[in-house]
Amino acid sequence: MGLRVGVPIAGLRWLAGRGGEGGPTDVEIDPDPPGIRVGATLDMMGTPVRALTSIFIERIRASDEELRLEIRLEGTTLRVLDEDAESPVAALIRSGALDLTKSGSLASHMPKVGALLSESTGNKLVIDLMKHPKIGKSRAVRRALGLVSSLVTVHGVESDEGHLDVLFRALPRGMGGAARAVRDHLFSAGPPWVRGMLPGRSSDTRPGY
Repeated sequence: MGLRVGVPIAGLRWLAGRGGEGGPTDVEIDPDPPGIRVGATLDMMGTPVRALTSIFIERIRASDEELRLEIRLEGTTLRVLDEDAESPVAALIRSGALDLTKSGSLASHMPKVGALLSESTGNKLVIDLMKHPKIGKSRAVRRALGLVSSLVTVHGVESDEGHLDVLFRALPRGMGGAARAVRDHLFSAGPPWVRGMLPGRSSDTRPGY
């Protein structure tokens, strides 16, 4: 009722532990209000690395044209787990040559992460989920985003000791914007039987009707 949903951090830990192959392992998530502190083991060009950083979600923008998350990273550290590793990555981390205050720039060089990044500089990441083919190239997903984002949108994300709270804002574009989105994404661009519900329209799409 207060347009706020609390997600237990313990639940995030459980989800992180069920990640697919090739992603981060040994993920740890702890509150760092108003963000969260995340630790994970990564494979950086064949070198096992333990990464630790605090994540703060500064802005979320969602519509049928964009789905972007603006994230700030603070206190990032990297530690090589294999003492015998002699790769260039291991050498850079051990020497302190990597500027971890620019962790957003570093993330852009990670293959699976970099493919979704846009305008990421310094300690900020801009994740553009429209670059994911299952989202950006799906008309159904884009219509759903356009419709839902006109009714309710994410206003902010913040944490406390046990929860990650997602704050929502109703009717971000007003009643008129919501009405136009329903017309454009549900009726006009919807299946024939839905379009037929519009005044003066017939659900029969055969020639001559």
